[in-house]
Amino acid sequence: MALPPHATIGQRVWHYGFRVLAGLLFVFLIFPLATIVPLAFNSGELLHYPLQGVSLKWFHEFFTSEEWWRAMKNSAIVGFFSTILATVLGTLAALGINRADFPGKQLLLALLISPMMIPLVITALSLYLFYALFDLNDTYIGLIIAHAILGVPFVLITVSATLQSFDPNLIRAGASLGASPAKVFLDIIMPNIAPGIASGAMFAFATSLDEVVVVLFVAGPDHRTLPRQMFAGIREQLSPTILAAAVVLIVVAAVFMAFLEMLNRRNARLAQPMEPKG
Repeated sequence: MALPPHATIGQRVWHYGFRVLAGLLFVFLIFPLATIVPLAFNSGELLHYPLQGVSLKWFHEFFTSEEWWRAMKNSAIVGFFSTILATVLGTLAALGINRADFPGKQLLLALLISPMMIPLVITALSLYLFYALFDLNDTYIGLIIAHAILGVPFVLITVSATLQSFDPNLIRAGASLGASPAKVFLDIIMPNIAPGIASGAMFAFATSLDEVVVVLFVAGPDHRTLPRQMFAGIREQLSPTILAAAVVLIVVAAVFMAFLEMLNRRNARLAQPMEPKG
């Protein structure tokens, strides 16, 4: 927001002070990443400055190592299927909660988003004890379900936010014209909430890609994900390869953020009223 031409001293102090504070906060958040990225290109094995040289050998080791490749494959498999499951369940939950009023609605909503608020170690321990009853520990299915549980709240929140601007009269209009419920959903509801679904799916995938606490409890040696492999590397043998993996995760997160920004701009353009011609 631009500063008014005849702004008071208090308004000017707030205007520039807020920008300075925002800049300092931005530097505080970015500085750890800025220190990690150059070290991933260090030719030496010691993690310190100044750099001993510039090299891509740690990225080469990351992409050619069998252990790191297995971890990437596990993260991709678990992330893909858990995202699909979380997206379907979160979207259905958002549609059901936003289209109906019933006793205990707020309690149900709080229960569905509780994985975001409960400490992960409690969730992980609960899943471990529950999975022990059904032999789901050390399995892909158990890990996928666990990550889907963590991703459902993100899909539920983003889709619910999109539904706030959705006109329910469009559903009645489609039904009055003879469209089946499935056709109404695919041709009317789905195109309107697609940005929210896409945003929630990306958040769910990012949550799965970043999760390590639950994996420590319910995954076995053959199901190490990328964060779990990084955690093990920090404990067992600290190597710059871990920093190369961190840079890869940073790039993936940056791609997600860029895509989310594109979706937000697209939604803003669609929300603007069309100007009459002539």
